[in-house]
Amino acid sequence: MLRRFSTNFAIFSILLDGFLITLALYLSVYLRAFANRFPFVRPLPELSRIPFELYLIFPIVWLVTLLVFNIYDGRKNIRVIDEFSSLTFGAFLATVTSAGVLYLTYRDISRFQFALFAITAFLFLLIWRSIIRTTVHRKYSKKIEMRKVLILGAGIAGRKVGEQIKKESMYGLQVVGYLDDNPKKQKEVDVVGDLDIARTIIASTQIDDVVVALPLSAHQRLNQIVSELHDLSVRVWIIPDYFSLTLHKAGVFDFAGIPMLDLRAPALNEYQRMMKRSFDLFISVICFPFWLVLMAIISVLIKLDSPGPIIFKQKRVGENGKLFTMFKFRTMEDHAEEKNHLVETRDENGARILKRPDDPRITKIGKVLRQTSLDEIPQILNVLSGDMSLVGPRPEMPEFVDEYLPWQRKRFAIPQGMTGWWQVNGRSDRPMHLHTEDDLFYIQNYSIWLDLQILAQTFWVVLRRKGAY
Repeated sequence: MLRRFSTNFAIFSILLDGFLITLALYLSVYLRAFANRFPFVRPLPELSRIPFELYLIFPIVWLVTLLVFNIYDGRKNIRVIDEFSSLTFGAFLATVTSAGVLYLTYRDISRFQFALFAITAFLFLLIWRSIIRTTVHRKYSKKIEMRKVLILGAGIAGRKVGEQIKKESMYGLQVVGYLDDNPKKQKEVDVVGDLDIARTIIASTQIDDVVVALPLSAHQRLNQIVSELHDLSVRVWIIPDYFSLTLHKAGVFDFAGIPMLDLRAPALNEYQRMMKRSFDLFISVICFPFWLVLMAIISVLIKLDSPGPIIFKQKRVGENGKLFTMFKFRTMEDHAEEKNHLVETRDENGARILKRPDDPRITKIGKVLRQTSLDEIPQILNVLSGDMSLVGPRPEMPEFVDEYLPWQRKRFAIPQGMTGWWQVNGRSDRPMHLHTEDDLFYIQNYSIWLDLQILAQTFWVVLRRKGAY
């Protein structure tokens, strides 16, 4: 049976893609002949002939390109947006490469026919994956071919894993139950016993995966359990409490020839950091003339509206806790910070809140700038200088950071941004320092596609003017 995340399925996918790419090339001959009836297409007197060599070269070019984009790694393409995005860019690069092959070899082949081939091949690859996803989703929704999971430890970590599995049906996982030595935990409905019966439960219920989520105090127990399960046909996953010590995420790396768990692994690898910086510079430089004109107009309006400087400068905490000067258009009366005590409040937990819709310090033009987020435009200078990124956690004021809990400081693991996941999910309606989990979600799920998604969402959030004051 072909499981979606198996090696056999990956091989099947490669073979099917190769066949469909070849088929698309063959059909392009007849599609080109059919296109003769359209007035915008130059008619060909007879069917064009595809050299035999291209039936070998094109599938190889496409498959190698798709392999580079990890299309056949099911675990990296669990989400439909990840798989289809990778497929789109992979197909685009394969098309460009194939066009280069034609340019250097068989230049007499119709360009329109080549376009028909590329479109047909891409649609073939997209359609069969959509069918598979629909079929798999139906099986999972009916609890068919699910991988059975037993969680050892019904504490916070174990429960979090269980909740995540139930929420993400696309993984095809089903929690059979929990095992825990704590008598109080054993009273809970889904806790089926203590850790001593792990081997029996695994064998009797045909468990596929065991997730060990035990506290540090159970280190000896962990060694005992792992040794008891070594001869069973089951995968063992461990979530140690060490991860509570990490700044952002952990990774396994080679240290002096020994694989070790790095609790301070960089949130972005060098490739991701290079891509993010290149993306920031490209967008900033391309849009800079537009920003310059807009900044000039806003500067005049601010100067006419109230006395004081045009640009408001404020120290903010950036990546790795480094302080930098952030630029914004002034939206309040001059020396407004001296009047913070007039608007400062505290929530039920004692956390400080400075923003409020009826802040008397905000100027007339300032209110418009805040609602449209145009007051943030000068931060493009921070992006160009490298102090900030277009997308990332919002840079926080030092006095708020001083009140952070240790886990909240994980948000400084990457460059801070002009917009981010927090901004498109509430803005001022959800005070930044009270919703650090939004920033941690972004850090853990970073990709260039997520940056593009956030930028697109920012546009619509700004238009709605919700939560901006």
